[in-house]
Amino acid sequence: MPDQAHENDISECSMTNNEELANERTALADDRTDFAEDRTVMANERTFAGWMRTGLTAVGIGLGFNALFGEMSPNWLPKAIATAFIMLGIYIFYIAQRNGCAVFKRLNAHKAEPMRGMNLRFVSAIMGIASAALIVGIWLMTTPSQ
Repeated sequence: MPDQAHENDISECSMTNNEELANERTALADDRTDFAEDRTVMANERTFAGWMRTGLTAVGIGLGFNALFGEMSPNWLPKAIATAFIMLGIYIFYIAQRNGCAVFKRLNAHKAEPMRGMNLRFVSAIMGIASAALIVGIWLMTTPSQ
């Protein structure tokens, strides 16, 4: 019978160790999930910045086109093409903030400190307003030949 008692002690100890190991693995899995979510939050910010750069590139192409071909005839054509590129940039700003805010709503940051959705909207709004002002300036601007 002592062997039976010894085996029961070993199996109880083994069960306790297995439970501890399972709990430790669960905690580690939770940590890995938290870190993955933090990486996703940071990736979302990088993606937002990439889209903002793309929007600024579209605005720059519009301004550059108007500057290079401003003397083209008919007079309104370079302004219209520049306006199209700048409007594309404004649309990209809007889409960037919309998608960025949507991702932030689905995620919870744990150790990372993400930009708040309001900051994304603010940056996009400033870029959009400034770009719209450029469109107005392009159309109000007169060239020396006019």
